[in-house]
Amino acid sequence: MMGMSSPEWSAYMHEHVGLPESPEEIAAEVVRRMSARYRQQLPLIDGAIAAVERLAARWPLGVASSSNRELIDLVLELSGLDRLFSATVSSEEVARGKPAPDVYLEACRRLGVEPAHSAAVEDSHAGIRSAKAAGMRVLAIPNPTYPPDDKALANADVVLSSLSDLTPEAVESP
Repeated sequence: MMGMSSPEWSAYMHEHVGLPESPEEIAAEVVRRMSARYRQQLPLIDGAIAAVERLAARWPLGVASSSNRELIDLVLELSGLDRLFSATVSSEEVARGKPAPDVYLEACRRLGVEPAHSAAVEDSHAGIRSAKAAGMRVLAIPNPTYPPDDKALANADVVLSSLSDLTPEAVESP
């Protein structure tokens, strides 16, 4: 279900997994539980804040996420990164979740930039495919827990080993 929007994964949980609650109830409960956990301890990847600050010093930034709107806003607020993002989009706000390009296309629209003049940082198979389908330059930093396969990584323009490697120079490199 990685990359699915909340309407997509909650419907899947109801229809295929067999949870008796409605998709809306399933999504609301997941958001409630995750919000409580994030308020106790925010699970930021090491180097995330520094990487965002490096890029925000150079370009306007946007978020194109499969997470729920409420969770995107909460993470940005709790981390203090909300001040560095000019646009945020949840896949629940577009017609299709990743790997469709919708969330990235909407983020570019909100930023007022053409996808061909934008870059995406991704860690998943669905995310890489989504950004590439949108026509963006793709920088992959593979998620070590659920790494994208070699076929997905081949679609990335650049593969980095960690967020410490995410610099303006890496974004601009040929």
